[in-house]
Amino acid sequence: MTDVVGSDSALPDKRRVAASFSRAATSYDAVAELQRAVGNTLIERLPDDLEPNRWLDLGCGTGYFSRRLAQCFPQAEGVALDIAEGMLRHAAPQGGAGAFVAGDAESLPLREGSVDLIFSSLALQWCEDFPAVLREARRVLRPGGIFAFSSLCAGTLQELRDSWQAVDGFAHVNRFRTLDTYQHLCADSGLAQLELSVQPRVLHFAELRQLTHELKALGAHNLNPGRPGGLTGPARIRALIAAYEQFRTPFGLPATYQVVYGVLRKES
Repeated sequence: MTDVVGSDSALPDKRRVAASFSRAATSYDAVAELQRAVGNTLIERLPDDLEPNRWLDLGCGTGYFSRRLAQCFPQAEGVALDIAEGMLRHAAPQGGAGAFVAGDAESLPLREGSVDLIFSSLALQWCEDFPAVLREARRVLRPGGIFAFSSLCAGTLQELRDSWQAVDGFAHVNRFRTLDTYQHLCADSGLAQLELSVQPRVLHFAELRQLTHELKALGAHNLNPGRPGGLTGPARIRALIAAYEQFRTPFGLPATYQVVYGVLRKES
């Protein structure tokens, strides 16, 4: 794996993200129905004629899609990369990729022009500097290479956000870029845009605690800077439940995810 090079450790403002997902490594797969559905949709959106010699699973998590990519492209060499070392320790024994690498999407530890496909599903919403992600993708892709990603945009978990707003006005829910921001940044990336679209996905829960348990098990609970500290008291929890109940449907309590799908190509 001579194209994998050393990199600096994660920047300080990313350590909380890495630690949160590391802690969630053993619980993640049990509650990752949405993540698998979104990643499988992203695989379906890859170009039909794509035959990579080398792929990168960027933000590989537990390695589920590293194993899927190995099935889709059995002749290709695979690299699985994640900022959360706990995820890599969990993923590596299950195989799928030839190398499991700790690294940052904003500063990839890969050589220029070393991969034909970058696949990244529901990881890049945690990257503050998305232009850097795009620059790095363009740098490490070979001409004709594909950068396929799914991410989350503004409007995700809006029901939970609005319910907390009614309780105390604090930012208890992760913030995400707008679709317009994704569109402008991808248009300016120097990569050809084959697809960029948003698709809402709605999960339903019998009780609010099922949603909050799932977010914690995924490592995707509130990671906002300046989030409220300390424990949430019983009165505030009761108020939150009452506020969220206003969204209940015959299917249960909805949790809406605004999923962005992007497929970009490096022309030269």
